[in-house]
Amino acid sequence: MTPSIDRLLQSIDAKRDEVVALTQDLVRIPTINPPGDAYEACAHLIGERLARKDFAVEYVRAIGAPGDSDSHPRTNVVARWQAPQPGECVHFNSHIDVVEAGPGWTYEPFGGQVANGRVYGRGTSDMKGGLASSIIACEALIESGLPMSGALEISGTVDEESGGFAGVGYLAERGYFSKPRVHHVIIPEPLGVDRICLGHRGVWWGEVETRGRIAHGSMPFLGDSAINHMSAFIHLLETQLQPRLQGRHTAEPVEPPGARVSTLNINSIHGGQVEQRYSLDERGWPTGDLPAPVVAHLCKAVLDRRFIAEENLDAVKQEIVDMLEELKRTRPGFDYGIREIMSFVPTATPKDAPVVDATARAIARVLGREPSYIASPGTYDQKHIVRSGKLRDCIAYGPGILDLAHQPDEYVGIQELVDSAKIMALAALDLTGRLLR
Repeated sequence: MTPSIDRLLQSIDAKRDEVVALTQDLVRIPTINPPGDAYEACAHLIGERLARKDFAVEYVRAIGAPGDSDSHPRTNVVARWQAPQPGECVHFNSHIDVVEAGPGWTYEPFGGQVANGRVYGRGTSDMKGGLASSIIACEALIESGLPMSGALEISGTVDEESGGFAGVGYLAERGYFSKPRVHHVIIPEPLGVDRICLGHRGVWWGEVETRGRIAHGSMPFLGDSAINHMSAFIHLLETQLQPRLQGRHTAEPVEPPGARVSTLNINSIHGGQVEQRYSLDERGWPTGDLPAPVVAHLCKAVLDRRFIAEENLDAVKQEIVDMLEELKRTRPGFDYGIREIMSFVPTATPKDAPVVDATARAIARVLGREPSYIASPGTYDQKHIVRSGKLRDCIAYGPGILDLAHQPDEYVGIQELVDSAKIMALAALDLTGRLLR
């Protein structure tokens, strides 16, 4: 390595405490989705910091997008630093939303506590640690004084956990992830510091509705239970569809290995009356809500179907419809409705794409070993960049362990934060054509 590159890496080592503090600051803003809390506060924390580093900062509210409201505005931040010389733009995109904390924590979920060489808290791994590392990488690169051309961009976007339609989806439709503005994108999702994620499996989310006839609960024979009909459908899913899915294997390097087959998850079921709270007082009398005796006339289930590159989206949907039609033919009184919630086909960036090559070289320089190439079991915002932005030079690379996402006691390793910042800085320098190979 040249002395100037050595100094760049040493400067990132010196920012170890800074990347930890920034991760903590981000985690302590509870940007829980749903409903989309504290997005503006988090966006302004990022924007105000980058503005002090001479980035041009823009706040983009996704007005009219799903979930946007005055009480929960979908506010994204996009910051751009322009080098003196023209050239290509490297964009680092991170989502700022996190899922609910849930039970089972031994650390404060939004405390950002440091212990065991790690930062703990909801979003440390997925993916505020990666966001912090990308910010430190770009700041160190600018401060290094190395000759650069083109531009660096950093974005903090919303709602990735619920599809990204008000975040990267909204921005991609408006040209924020397309040439000539942007040429290369790195998404610091928690895939591991020595792994490059080329893409992800496909997804089809659908809602199936079974229909019955309401009647008095003491005379259920006069009605027709939609819940019973849904039970028959779920039985077919478990006994027919899921065994078939387990036999479908992909050649793509999806991690973890258990996701190298097609999968189906029943995300939720709602039938009959709305959820109620039942309890008894000291006399044994009911308190709170009480049920009314009725046969359920409606039941809905949300399906989360993940499919592999070797499958076809139309066939994935038709497979569900065929099972429903089979029940309609064979089960008396069975009727149904089905609607698509969202769908995305699998994505895969070519292994020889510029952003892949540059990141691979950076990993080898920093870690002293070659990277592995993987695909993600779940979709992330690359789907919008490819579909709406028409930009294929996009990968996911960042610190953290994928298996920790959405788990209690989520954490990110501090050394991973530092190493990934070095790798992102070198990759960005390489992509602007200024790194001696």
